[in-house]
Amino acid sequence: MAITVGVEEEFLLLRAASGEPAALAGKILAAAGGHPGRDSGGSLHQELFQTQAEAATGVCATLADLRAQLLEARILLADAARAEGLDLVSVGTPVLAEAVPDLSDGERFARIGDLYRGVIADYQSCGCHVHVGVRDRDTAVAVMNHLRPWLPTLLALSANSPFDRGHDSGYASWRMVQQSRFPGSGVPPWFDSAAAYERQVDRLIDCGVLVDEAMSFWMARPGVGVPTVEVRAADAAGTADEAVLQAALTRALVCTAEAALARGREAPRADGQTCAAAVWNAARHGLDGPGVDVIEARAVPAVKLLDQLLAHVRDALADNGDMAEVEELLAWVRRAGTGAERQRRAATAGPEAVLDLLRDQTVREKSA
Repeated sequence: MAITVGVEEEFLLLRAASGEPAALAGKILAAAGGHPGRDSGGSLHQELFQTQAEAATGVCATLADLRAQLLEARILLADAARAEGLDLVSVGTPVLAEAVPDLSDGERFARIGDLYRGVIADYQSCGCHVHVGVRDRDTAVAVMNHLRPWLPTLLALSANSPFDRGHDSGYASWRMVQQSRFPGSGVPPWFDSAAAYERQVDRLIDCGVLVDEAMSFWMARPGVGVPTVEVRAADAAGTADEAVLQAALTRALVCTAEAALARGREAPRADGQTCAAAVWNAARHGLDGPGVDVIEARAVPAVKLLDQLLAHVRDALADNGDMAEVEELLAWVRRAGTGAERQRRAATAGPEAVLDLLRDQTVREKSA
């Protein structure tokens, strides 16, 4: 039986007339009702700001089930938004944004706002988080160690946030640049046990830089309250297909890591600063430029790292029955470009063309 997988997607709500973020998430979520996959644990949530909404799939065994839940939730939220004169878009950062948005209600969100102040003033960033089921937290942490070299490549593949408040940032993932302002961001350290991981998180909380254990910005961590590895590398996926691609590759990476652990293979201890350089390159260039091989500690083309990732997980993809679909989706991304590349092409016709692209692809049923 295939290892289970689930995806959390964060979206922006935009005013259809202007393309500016709209602080109406509470109303839209109430109108949408329950998640289409609620029988398997799917749910809809508020995010940090009232301009954002989150849809979390239930536990899925197949990519077909995952895709269906992703699309149904996107369409449900988009329909609820449209009834209020809004658009739902899946993008890492707003294309246009001027006003500081309202925080969502709740004591925890208030604590986050009080702690981080100006750092979150323009942080309407949205990600695509993949959960993969594991046996226990010690397994989750051991798997995380094996994932560390590949997290920057997952980011490069997902890059979908080139714009910042109406301007081209020059980065493929401005979201990751914004995220790097926070403590506990980037590739996580190498941990020798779940207890060591928890001690480090507790230390950061005690030092006053994290609100709680769910506030860590590391690109991978043990699931909070669920027996999973949670990979948080990716920008919000422009299309549901790209979210499926992230899920399939992440599940295959976890399976490959577990197979290595079963053979007694310890994860490589990639240097933290080299990992930081790899994240920066992935955020700056996406797939269209240099990346960093963190094991060899040298620059290589980002597309070569993507090829290496695919080779690394090929057996797991085959075992999960996902190989053909992953190859098809990767071929589409190579042909069409990452979300950031597609947005920049659209921008040659002006900001409205970018917004049209985002509106369309968020609810498109299949990448063409």
